[in-house]
Amino acid sequence: MELWIPITIAAAFSQNLRSALQKHLKGTVGTTGATFIRFGFGFPIALAYLGALLLFTGEGLPAVKNSFYAAAALGGLAQIIATFLLVYLFSYRNFAVGTAYSKTEPVQAALFGFILLGEKLTWFGMTAISVGIIGVLCISLGKVKFTGRSFTAALFGKPALIGLSAAAFFGASAAFVRTASLSVDAESFLLKAAFALVCVTGFQSVAMMTWMLRACPSELRATIKNWRMSWLVGFAGIAGSIGWFTAMTLQQVAYVRALAQIELVFTLAASWMFFREKITVIEFLGCVLVAIGGVGIVLAAP
Repeated sequence: MELWIPITIAAAFSQNLRSALQKHLKGTVGTTGATFIRFGFGFPIALAYLGALLLFTGEGLPAVKNSFYAAAALGGLAQIIATFLLVYLFSYRNFAVGTAYSKTEPVQAALFGFILLGEKLTWFGMTAISVGIIGVLCISLGKVKFTGRSFTAALFGKPALIGLSAAAFFGASAAFVRTASLSVDAESFLLKAAFALVCVTGFQSVAMMTWMLRACPSELRATIKNWRMSWLVGFAGIAGSIGWFTAMTLQQVAYVRALAQIELVFTLAASWMFFREKITVIEFLGCVLVAIGGVGIVLAAP
């Protein structure tokens, strides 16, 4: 089995855990505060991880190509914007379609991967990604009831546009992160990913903290006040980011982000096992399609 596959699945599980913890904290620290915790409290852990790798490998801090810092900053900024857009969706009553549209990220990641890195997909790979996305849409919309007019409005309304925009920024972020990681001059792929992660997360932490000090200092203070839970979110978030950065150093962004959609299956399984929520036929069909798409992605990846 290719190493990027279990790394991606582990990252998806960590991201699912981080999202659950963030949701728990949101009412206490606010939307912006919950977003900041992912970066601000994860950055020291990323630094410690990089330090451990440098000690273990015996390498010094790696050199980077000229394109590295621009790609790292753009990737970090794109992820912040995408996260804010996704959170903004929840202010709409019919946010389900917009959230589903945000899951079209693998297609947009493939486009940005082609533009920035010249990456290409096989027809089999594109078909596998499409099957997985259809499955994700089934899971996302499995419990939503539409009338004729509301269905049309949901498909082409503002939430849909926001969802597509979020997917575009997430896709761009993934492509920029891979560009940055591949611009690091190091022998170990782990060191490449770790150095890129530290720079991106550091940029995100400084950018968000600077903005919060001006716009919402109370939320920043709330994250510090709730430091125990904040550290848990930061740890889960950075564990997922280590997985994403490492996997995208090894494999094309479209395949990594497409396989990562298995996160939605984890979420659905957790709601069934722990909260005893019923799974609809459409949601079950979606899980099957995500699984089929995942197998196809693994077989299609170079």
